[in-house]
Amino acid sequence: MAAEKKYYEQMNIDIELKIRDILKDLPPFCKEYFIGMESSTQARTRLAYAYDLGVFFNFLHENNPVCQKMEIREFPLSLLEQITPMDIEEYLYSIRYYQKDGTDHTNDERGVSRKLASLRSFYNYFFRKTLIEKNPAELVKMPKVHEKNIIRLDVDEVAKFLDEVDSGEDLSDRQKRFHEQTRTRDLAMMTLLLGTGIRVSECVGLDIEDVDLNNDGIKVHRKGGAETVVYFGDEVREALLPYLEERETIEAREGSTNALFLSLQKKRISVRTVELMVKKYAALVTSLKKITPHKLRSTYGTSLYRETGDIYLVADVLGHKDVNTTRKHYAAQEEDRRRAAAKYVHLRKD
Repeated sequence: MAAEKKYYEQMNIDIELKIRDILKDLPPFCKEYFIGMESSTQARTRLAYAYDLGVFFNFLHENNPVCQKMEIREFPLSLLEQITPMDIEEYLYSIRYYQKDGTDHTNDERGVSRKLASLRSFYNYFFRKTLIEKNPAELVKMPKVHEKNIIRLDVDEVAKFLDEVDSGEDLSDRQKRFHEQTRTRDLAMMTLLLGTGIRVSECVGLDIEDVDLNNDGIKVHRKGGAETVVYFGDEVREALLPYLEERETIEAREGSTNALFLSLQKKRISVRTVELMVKKYAALVTSLKKITPHKLRSTYGTSLYRETGDIYLVADVLGHKDVNTTRKHYAAQEEDRRRAAAKYVHLRKD
């Protein structure tokens, strides 16, 4: 029997297969681009770019008089040089709202910005290779992206959230029946997310062997491929222990025997299931905040920064490669700290 693949290994294989499937409907020269960027990008990034290019070439096929005469697979590389900056601006304008196969699609300013970024990367590749002489995508100005306030749980909301996960008393009767079976698992997962700030993908990807109770740490596979140990406190340990005992009694389905967190179907739990889990419990705590697993991560990052004031520590624990990413997210807390500094220095005694 073949050895069970790690979660991230299987995910990368699945993503690669999706990319290859998308490439079947794109111009042949796109394949060269994805091969060329494989060593410098993450699989999820390449998949997002593949989807974006599919939207771009579909737009050209439906709206450009020259492209309408050809199938997308017949588009030549020289077509890229015939596209003008205005063509790209019209494309970006159109994707703010469009219909495809009877389904409405929208892109906010972040979505539009990402699609231009993917198009720039695509054009830059062929321009650097001197396979095209013009780079119209580089002449299109990136749209301004307005920063959003970080949504997180307050201290009292965190306590109430975990109380709801533990008791389940405010759940519906139907939800309570499931809660009887999943309480220990749910509490372990939610406490782990709130107590370490790991990503939901890192959480569902944990194997039993990744938990080190001797050192109170978990080994996680970060974005980009690095493995690191994230340490946890007593509250996380106390939530994990009962679940680890329960997990020993569960015989997982083939392909999930090493997985730490299992679904009721005894398979490795999915990201989507965790998202729905967080949504279910958060709805009992606050109706004004849209809480997702990433918001639990923001909650942890905010708490850690408030306690330590060390933005580099927060960046390291959260797995941010660039501390400026962390600083951007927690700029509001930095402003609060600067304001607080005013009360610490007295120039004259009272």
